[in-house]
Amino acid sequence: MLTYTMKRVIFPLGCLLVILSSYFLDRTSSLTWMILAGVLFVASIYGERRYPVLQKIQWIFLGVFHYFSELNWCNMLYYLLIMTMIQDKQRVEQTLPISLLLVLQYTGIRLSYVTIDAYTLSVSLFDLLTAIVIIFLYHTLINSEAEKRRLREKNQFLTLHDPLTGLLNYEGYMNALQETAEKQRSFLLILLNIQNFNGFNKEVEDNWSTIIAGTGGSISKHFADAYGVSRYAGDRFSIILPEVAGIEERMSTMQTTDLKGLQVTYSISIYPETAETLQQFITVAEERLFQAQRSKWIKNEEEIYRSERLRAVGELAAGMAHEIRNPLTAIRGFLQLSRGQAFNIAPWYEVIMGEVIRVTDLTAEFLQFSKPQAHLMKPEKLDQCLERVLSLTESDAASRGHRITLEMAGESVVVNMDRDKIVQVLINLIRNAFEAMEDPGEVRIGLLHDGEEALISITDTGSGIPENTLAMIFDPFYTTKEEGTGLGLALCQKIALDHHGKITVHSEIGIGATFTLHLPMGAIPANKNAELLTVK
Repeated sequence: MLTYTMKRVIFPLGCLLVILSSYFLDRTSSLTWMILAGVLFVASIYGERRYPVLQKIQWIFLGVFHYFSELNWCNMLYYLLIMTMIQDKQRVEQTLPISLLLVLQYTGIRLSYVTIDAYTLSVSLFDLLTAIVIIFLYHTLINSEAEKRRLREKNQFLTLHDPLTGLLNYEGYMNALQETAEKQRSFLLILLNIQNFNGFNKEVEDNWSTIIAGTGGSISKHFADAYGVSRYAGDRFSIILPEVAGIEERMSTMQTTDLKGLQVTYSISIYPETAETLQQFITVAEERLFQAQRSKWIKNEEEIYRSERLRAVGELAAGMAHEIRNPLTAIRGFLQLSRGQAFNIAPWYEVIMGEVIRVTDLTAEFLQFSKPQAHLMKPEKLDQCLERVLSLTESDAASRGHRITLEMAGESVVVNMDRDKIVQVLINLIRNAFEAMEDPGEVRIGLLHDGEEALISITDTGSGIPENTLAMIFDPFYTTKEEGTGLGLALCQKIALDHHGKITVHSEIGIGATFTLHLPMGAIPANKNAELLTVK
């Protein structure tokens, strides 16, 4: 459309062309009035910015100019004036009346100096139709350009902004950093990472989107003075701020109000104090965020570990209290009975001693839950360990009428372990297998390796373990034996875990059960040994 500069050039040239044409056509009688009207019309074009009211009377000056010039060439000025008067209006209802009035003015003045006949009237009708067509073409062009402009603006927005939050995306974030670094001597960059959303289902996309969008809105609200706020990655946001005081307090306020229930990790970096170049600055800021995340993760893991330890200690303490209370109750009862016989405990001596031994054994097994000593962990050959286990259990198997066999692969398998503890685990599992077979049966011990893992299997031909009890057999104090403490399998699993392994079980009713001890092969690095003392 016509700009103000174009109007200041085109309208004077059009008026000058009409004046020269009138002069050469020898219409000198009206030349003075025509020049005066032309000057007023051009002056209104130049003065409309200072005096906007002149825009409303320009059509009068143009009509007077047309009347005295008596030239149809003025229709060009009319159409240009129509364009200038309707260019800010978007609807046909607003532009068509103005256009028709100006065309009617042109037609009326034109009929005042031409002979009125059928041709003249048809030309006037053509002028009216032309004006209408021009208006509709104008609106088609305007709407097309407006749509193109909206699409360009939308594409530009989507190129630099995140569609979910409306904040800058990664590209917008980098552009904002570059522009801020060029314009500002120094600024703050805050990187935030949002994790562990509480109270909603992460698998529901709409819920996740709502949380992210709300987080973006909260950040924008609390940092309205930011040069730029972006969501430059999935759960990561950035804030580019002027270097002001009280940032930590503002972050704390935002976390305790709008972001309550979310785990927020953030880092604050100052440019250019942190790094000389912008790229180095971004790298340092990301590294600080990573370290903050790592520290929080370690702290959370410590809290979880502490909670698990307290829960485990509570379960063990409750179990121990229950198991010890029974023999102590029996001992107290027999002592009370002895009171009536001058404290003669001879009749109940064996029973009392049996209960004392039971408490002692229970306490000893409980103490076995301590971790293996690091200095006892060393590379050992499992085949030698299994041969020792076999020699220690053969006599027990023979006395029960069972047969025990050992099957091993050809090559040696080396495991970093406390040999005595592993022997204890295997003997415990084998004796359990003996007790699971009421009739004479067979226990097979097998050794093989699967990748980086050594597998020791102990299979019996007993009645098997019911499926509803498989999940509980490793729980402390769970037992199906009348004289058992329920700590044997729990202790075996504990020792396996301390060796970075585990015990699994497979059972079929009426066929038997197989317990498999999984152990990592090769030497465990020194830092792993240290973990045995600190990490469960």
